[in-house]
Amino acid sequence: MSSEPTSESRAPDARLPEALSPDTAAPDAPPATTRRIALGVAYRGENYHGWQSQPDGRTVQDHLEAALSQFAAMPVTTLCAGRTDTGVHGLNQVVHFDTPLNREPFSWVRGTNRYLPKDIAVQWCHEVPRSFHARNSARGRHYRYLLVESAVRPAIETRGCGWVFRPLNGDAMREAAAHLIGEHDFSSFRSIDCQALSPVKQLRQIEISQRGAYWRFDVEGSAFLHHMVRNIMGCLIAVGTGTRSPGWMLEVLNARSRQVAAPTFAADGLYFVGPVYDAELNLPVHTAAMDWLP
Repeated sequence: MSSEPTSESRAPDARLPEALSPDTAAPDAPPATTRRIALGVAYRGENYHGWQSQPDGRTVQDHLEAALSQFAAMPVTTLCAGRTDTGVHGLNQVVHFDTPLNREPFSWVRGTNRYLPKDIAVQWCHEVPRSFHARNSARGRHYRYLLVESAVRPAIETRGCGWVFRPLNGDAMREAAAHLIGEHDFSSFRSIDCQALSPVKQLRQIEISQRGAYWRFDVEGSAFLHHMVRNIMGCLIAVGTGTRSPGWMLEVLNARSRQVAAPTFAADGLYFVGPVYDAELNLPVHTAAMDWLP
């Protein structure tokens, strides 16, 4: 996913550490066999211009690579499982990088976190086969949307939850969501800026659950178009509030036109839970934080 419109807010501790240039790497370092390292990274997205590196340096990737480079005393470049937009959070973003250094996994975790702002943190580290690729090895991706149903605008949950002030009908939303399961042309749910070569994606699951005023929407699929989850959420909310019928979701899907769907829902409540890999890789899933509360 590419970056959303820019937010000018920023955490007070989110200063970017100075990344090391090639000239500052350890001089005359002996050649060594490189290792491929995978990291799981959690972050809140409201203070950054998305995941992908930008010239202004105010992205999650920029901060992570600067921290890794600072700890490793040499430049480190990462590749991620899935790019997130401005305001979208990550529970278990997976990245990989190659390094000649031989360090204990937990050393990478603690050492890198030392140089990261408080709203970005490495959760785990594994050495992986050279054939592993954070994006290409993924068999699917899992997103979660947290929503609070309240007659008045919430304060504590702001930036961590979406908000709807009208009561929601869970059964109606589940009936509507069922129309989207399977392999379809999701053109009605892609943004105008989407750069994907094909709008055909496979949606494997939309699970909707409620706990008090909180709603949780878990969406898993092979891959996602730009704004696809947020556009699905906009349509589900239209059905849940009674503005549209469950069958309308099928009409939207078949229309293959963004113009017939509901507006894109807010980024605040969207979390990239993480990629799905083959079990034999034995990589951790997300840390169970943020299952419900923002």
